[in-house]
This record gives sequence, structure tokens and C-alpha cells, in this order.
Amino acid sequence: MTFADSSDVPTDIRSTLRANCADCFALCCTAFGFQRSADFPIDKPAGTPCSNLTDEFSCSIHDSLRPRGFRGCTVFDCFGAGQYVSQTLFGGTSWKERPDTSADMFGTFAVVRQLHEMLWYLVEAAELTTMSDLAEQVNELRSEILRTLDDDASSILAADVASIRADARSTLIEVSEEARGGYAAAAAAAAASAGVSELHPAADLVGRDLRSVRLCGADLRGAYLIAADLRRGDLAGVDLLGADLRDARLDGADLSRALFLTQLQVDAAQGDGATVLPPALRRPRHWLG
Repeated sequence: MTFADSSDVPTDIRSTLRANCADCFALCCTAFGFQRSADFPIDKPAGTPCSNLTDEFSCSIHDSLRPRGFRGCTVFDCFGAGQYVSQTLFGGTSWKERPDTSADMFGTFAVVRQLHEMLWYLVEAAELTTMSDLAEQVNELRSEILRTLDDDASSILAADVASIRADARSTLIEVSEEARGGYAAAAAAAAASAGVSELHPAADLVGRDLRSVRLCGADLRGAYLIAADLRRGDLAGVDLLGADLRDARLDGADLSRALFLTQLQVDAAQGDGATVLPPALRRPRHWLG
């Protein structure tokens, strides 16, 4: 994969933003650390290989991660950063072959993952907006990120990611407001019928019973929906950017037109064969038993 011509931004670059572990040097299993918790049964310092990592950069317990307590691994998504860093930026030479590159490789991976995640959202934003000024704003941001990715590892490490993220955040909020504009009455009705008044960004809806509620148009960006019951709900036009969906019940729910939903959020939730997802996302294996 390469972003060689960032001046010609394709409408859909999602194929480059999907993880391909076969072309990655297990960067998610080495670069990041984790602590013993409900998501991990052991402690692992950042920059060290996981104890389950094989010499071929594969996971020795991949098929049994959840029952063994490594749930956190099953809900991680690098947005294709792993293979881009491994193959494009570091030329296919692993941190095992060149231990002196490990710190830069791991640091670059953390930055590229953020940039790829922003690209994922901006691809969707470009599909959502119909306002020419806003569409131009989205495309300019995508081009800026692609130009950053086209540079070498040292330049990427020096990139002002915080500034890019701030610009992306404000742009995505504008796109969300436009996309949810026609749902204002539905969102108010949903809040009233569910007996909740906190359908807003960062709302605490942990464990809340929202079964069969039409949440259409609600702004739940960054909301806490841990273990919330959303079964048979209609989430058309609901902004879920950054919402915590761990163990949320999505059985029979319609998320086909939800805004800014990612695979890692879906993987963290519970659903079934009747759950309707956006075309870009796949049904997790643990939903099927």
C-alpha cells in the first residue's frame, strides 16, 4: 500500500484502512502495553512482545483469545497502520531483524494508527455531506493526512497530530450536525419515550434499558453505552463517534445508517444475526456463538 499521490484522494480508501496482519510485524502485540484487567489476564509493558507471540509474528492463541481472557486483543483495530508501517515505511525489515529500529517503528505505528483512524472517519464524512464548503473542508483534511503519511518515519513522528485531530474533530462535528439535521424531532421523541434527558455527547447511559427505542438523530458522540440494552433499536443518524459500546446489547438493532461507527466498537458489543450493520463493517465471530 502507498499513498503516493495524495493530491488525488479517492472517494473510498477503506481497503487500505483495514488490518492485514500477514503483512505486519505484530506491532499491536509489541508496541502497546496493557495491564491485568477484565480485558487482559496479564501485565505487558509497552515495547515488549506479548508472551503469546510466535517467531513468525502470529498469535499462538488467536482462536481462543476471549476464553483465555485476552478480550482486549479481539476489539483492537489498527486501521491498517500495521502493514503500512511494516512494509511501506520500514521496507519490510522487522524490528527483530533490526532491533535498533524498534523504538522508531513502534512510535511511528502509534502515530500512523491515529492518522488512519481519522482517515476512516473522513471517508465517511465525505459520503455524508452535501454542502460544497464542508465537502471541500473534508477533502483538504484528508489530503493533509495523506501528505503526512507519504513522508518518511521521522517526519511522521514529528507531525503535529494534535492539531490535525483538532481540525478533524471540528469538521466531523459539522458533518454530524448536517447529517442529523432531519432527525431533530425524532431524537426529542426518543428521549421522551425512553424517559431519558441525557441523550447528548459523553452521556452516561451505562446499563440503560433502551430496548426498541428509535434513537434516530441522537448525538451520542463519546457516550458511555457500556452494557446498555439497545436491542431492536433504530440508530439511524445516531452519532456514535468514540462511544463506548462494550457489552452493549445490539440484538436485532438497526445500525445500518449510524454515523461514525467502527469495527472495534462493533467487536466490543454483543449482537446477533438480526443486527443490521453498515456495509463497511463485518459481523463479529462471537456474535454467531
